[in-house]
Amino acid sequence: MVSQSQRAAGTASGGVTCSTVKLRASLNEQRRRLSPRGRWPDTCDDKIGVVKISKAPIRLLATDIDGTLLNPQFQISQGDLMALRRAHAAGIEIVLVTGRRHTFALPIAQQLGFDLWLISSNGAVTRSLAGETFHRDLMPAETCRTVCGAMQEFRGNTVVTFDKETKGTIVLERLDELGSSIRRWLEKNMEYIEFVVPIEKALVSDPVQAMFCGTMARMSEALRALEGVGMDGTVTVLRTEYPERDLSMIDVLNAGCSKGHALERWAAHRGYRREEVMAVGDNHNDIEMLEFAGHPVIMGNACEELLSRGWTVTRGNDACGIAAAIDLALGAETFIVG
Repeated sequence: MVSQSQRAAGTASGGVTCSTVKLRASLNEQRRRLSPRGRWPDTCDDKIGVVKISKAPIRLLATDIDGTLLNPQFQISQGDLMALRRAHAAGIEIVLVTGRRHTFALPIAQQLGFDLWLISSNGAVTRSLAGETFHRDLMPAETCRTVCGAMQEFRGNTVVTFDKETKGTIVLERLDELGSSIRRWLEKNMEYIEFVVPIEKALVSDPVQAMFCGTMARMSEALRALEGVGMDGTVTVLRTEYPERDLSMIDVLNAGCSKGHALERWAAHRGYRREEVMAVGDNHNDIEMLEFAGHPVIMGNACEELLSRGWTVTRGNDACGIAAAIDLALGAETFIVG
């Protein structure tokens, strides 16, 4: 089992350095220099950080969705939307990299207003906005059956997903132990949900993943249980946490499957070097993607594990953090941070 605490060697962050955060005397002058429209959205605060990166051009920008591209109201801020369109017009390829299923991420991608590719299900599926599939990394059904069988105590927290768009795309035994936050997500996806008891009966084809969802405390127990299953080398375990919502998700995928591996595969396919890739994220499941990118940028609202890495920190998702990172990608030597 490959966990997020077991990182491969040789994934240094590349040519990114941060200077000490300073206050500038003239805020308005700095804002005009950083923003092509001469101002930042009103949500941005008045502290200025000085950040410098190497001059290698950014050709690929990979951004997470939840907690990164989406603001706390689960919308794309206008400043971030305009910045993404500006980056696209400047020739930078934008790819959305998310733990969401492809279909669940589509409404977000469609708002951007240009064609792009999505890496979904934490790296398991790479597919275009138009539906063309580049790569799938599915979990063998027998491996998933072993995982589910070993996690009997967490049956009420177990979800299995498949790469299809019919009823049975999302399979679970019951809803009662999933927690209110994830139940709301499931309620939005009811047309795809099938209840199967036992859940192993649904494994007639290879799934995308098994997922365990619930409160932070409950998923800490699940993570410890998974570590004791003894599946080293056969699965990858990723976690995503939202402490303010008391929500944690543990994704169990095929061995070697992650946002980072998928982004590396896509960059190689498109002919981009690591130093030409910027990645932006906020949560534990973004770590492999950030480790691969030559220019990792984390959100001001990122989890403590990411904040401890010494990576460049942009604004939070409540203050157009994506727009600030894009200014950096477009060649600004400095940009505002929270």
